[in-house]
Amino acid sequence: MTDTSFPMGLPSRYERPSALAFLVYAAAIVIVLWSFAGAGFSIDKVISSPPRFADFIDRAFPPNLDPKVLARLGWKMLETLQIALAGAVIGIILSVPIALLAARGLIAPTWINQIVRTGLGFIRAVPDIAWALVFVVAVGLGPFAGMLAIAIDTIGFCGRFFADDMEAADKGPSESLTATGARKLDVVACATIPAAMPAFISTSLFATEKAVRSSTILGLVGAGGIGIELKVGFDLFDYPTAMTVILMIAVVVISIEYLSGWARTKIIGEQR
Repeated sequence: MTDTSFPMGLPSRYERPSALAFLVYAAAIVIVLWSFAGAGFSIDKVISSPPRFADFIDRAFPPNLDPKVLARLGWKMLETLQIALAGAVIGIILSVPIALLAARGLIAPTWINQIVRTGLGFIRAVPDIAWALVFVVAVGLGPFAGMLAIAIDTIGFCGRFFADDMEAADKGPSESLTATGARKLDVVACATIPAAMPAFISTSLFATEKAVRSSTILGLVGAGGIGIELKVGFDLFDYPTAMTVILMIAVVVISIEYLSGWARTKIIGEQR
């Protein structure tokens, strides 16, 4: 019979951490606890929140289904989708040449790759609602500012992933073309991009989903869309209308996700 006891205290697959590793684990635990303290985590508030949430639900239901309200919210939701689609399309198109400069070993030297990647990292680091504030200042209130915010956010998202997709593409066709004396741009256009195209399509669909979700809140800062209706509803304590907006956003976002998943399956055959 195999002895299943552990006389040394721990199974052999577990290694006793070194002193340095122990200090790192302890520091990580301290940082997590410090984060909870800084975030104001309170057991008392957690326990007392269900009655307050129940009160909100009681005051918000039934949602406001007045035809005039639904018509107004419907137009705002349509504007939200327009912002998302227009911004995503612009961002996806502009991401391709930017990704070519960011992808290592394609057409640009290493120092340009690093500069472009740093720029894309900066774009991703700034939240889309912050970009919306910037463009509201630059071009004024309205959906145009929201569209620009979605476009720049999409460039940060797609530019990085497009670059990674081209770097990970099968090198066989591109090496064959290079061996025949083809120029770098010809190799990229005829081999690298076609090889990465399924990944491009998948990333673009994910970016469109992300744009729709982001565009629903840009109205909070005056960048158009249905977000302003949500803010007004809560500011005026009109919870039935606010709940209508929330449910409308949920239905639209979930529908877009299902539609994107269906399109991804039809175009590239499988989920990425």
